Amino acid sequence: MSVAVVRLDGPTLTLTAKLKLLQALRKAAADDSVRAVVLTGTGDVFSRGQDLKELAAALRDNPATAGDTVEAHYNPITTLLATMPKPVVAAVNGTCVGAGLGFALACDLQVWSSAATLSTAFTKIGLTCDSGLSLTLTRAVGHARASQLILLAEPFTPQQATGWGFAGDVVPPGEVEPRALELAARLAGASAPALAASKRLLAAASLAETLRAEAREQVALGRTPEHAALVEEFFRDRS
Repeated sequence: MSVAVVRLDGPTLTLTAKLKLLQALRKAAADDSVRAVVLTGTGDVFSRGQDLKELAAALRDNPATAGDTVEAHYNPITTLLATMPKPVVAAVNGTCVGAGLGFALACDLQVWSSAATLSTAFTKIGLTCDSGLSLTLTRAVGHARASQLILLAEPFTPQQATGWGFAGDVVPPGEVEPRALELAARLAGASAPALAASKRLLAAASLAETLRAEAREQVALGRTPEHAALVEEFFRDRS
């Protein structure tokens, strides 16, 4: 039984990284020999989310189209993770922020590095959730906690997160991928039709509408001067 490992291309979600991820997930979903998928990053970063240098350039070029990536890339990626007819295990090897957190929670199972830092991050650059996070985070921790994590966008740890309701194992950094591969191998040996049917049922509660709503909000916010100013401020604060 085959397990496919899909590795995010770099610490941030550049256009190239998003296209590679989408291609790799489509390939895994269509390959009948693949019975389970592991999604992971490299080194001590799972994903820091959208590449802000690319975003800043897109905003300077045309704010009206800078948010098109939500429907063009983030929504298809999230939909594949949540609905492909085979289980996906997120091996969260390190920093996991923004859309990266959305991707991790869209997976069926998660393994978290004990050294990881997690955050929603969106409101700090004048945006709101994408990648299904407004749905998956609320499911994981409840409305009140999700509101706190989304509105304040403060970093938190996997240990805190599992205490609030996140599923998955928290393991030392070097054990994240082996543990994820172990889980994926178990799933690969299970009944494929039963797992596919279970995924359909679990995803049936309005993921598609959540993604459409997030896309509408992101596009509207992405066109505001405040968002562009906050992205520029992000770089000034680090210079």
